[in-house]
Amino acid sequence: MKQRKRVLVKFSGEALAGEEGYGIDTKILKFIADEIKKLVDAEIEVAIVVGGGNIIRGVTAAQDGIIKRTSGDYMGMLATVINGVAIQEALESIGLEARLQSAIDMHEIGESFIVRRARRHLEKGRVVVFAGGTGNPYFTTDTAATLRASEIDADMLIKATKVDGVYDKDPMKFPDARKLDEISYDKALSDHIRVMDDTAIALAKENRLPIVVCNMFEPDNLKRIIEGDTSLCSIVH
Repeated sequence: MKQRKRVLVKFSGEALAGEEGYGIDTKILKFIADEIKKLVDAEIEVAIVVGGGNIIRGVTAAQDGIIKRTSGDYMGMLATVINGVAIQEALESIGLEARLQSAIDMHEIGESFIVRRARRHLEKGRVVVFAGGTGNPYFTTDTAATLRASEIDADMLIKATKVDGVYDKDPMKFPDARKLDEISYDKALSDHIRVMDDTAIALAKENRLPIVVCNMFEPDNLKRIIEGDTSLCSIVH
């Protein structure tokens, strides 16, 4: 019997906003859903974590001191639930079975996060969308993605971004930026390479979880990566 692969894909909230820079672009939702369907059709078990930056970021909300940092972070977590509902709807609209699990209890919207239930959904071929971050302030959705990927025993964590990998400096600002095809956890931490925040990278290192950074807008990219084509991504391992 062929062993199924299990992956967690992390999308930023900003990626859902499209050219407007805020809110949710349903065309992007449809594109994401279609790309996830290609994985499910290939018998890949898929979990998703999405950020909330297209709606509100906790750090930004709290920067002038009127809103406390803890409250700002909870506001950001609620934003990830909104995005999670949107992704679940997009997946179901094309015939996929999807379950939303939130780290903050919202029984009218989705299930509470229970790792055994999440694993069972994945085994049954359902896509599981994890929302609400870790459920705690001061932790990013990158850390939430690494935590959930570790908890469900994912084979890899794919960080789907707007660029085709990790660069030694911002490729949007510096034309001479050099792509780094492979990076060790230790180098990413010591050189403060902005793959994910340090907590997320340290957790991935501890659990030997490979982090693959790729361009989410490249059609078939997610499927190619899982099949072993790493030409359009960077790997931290």
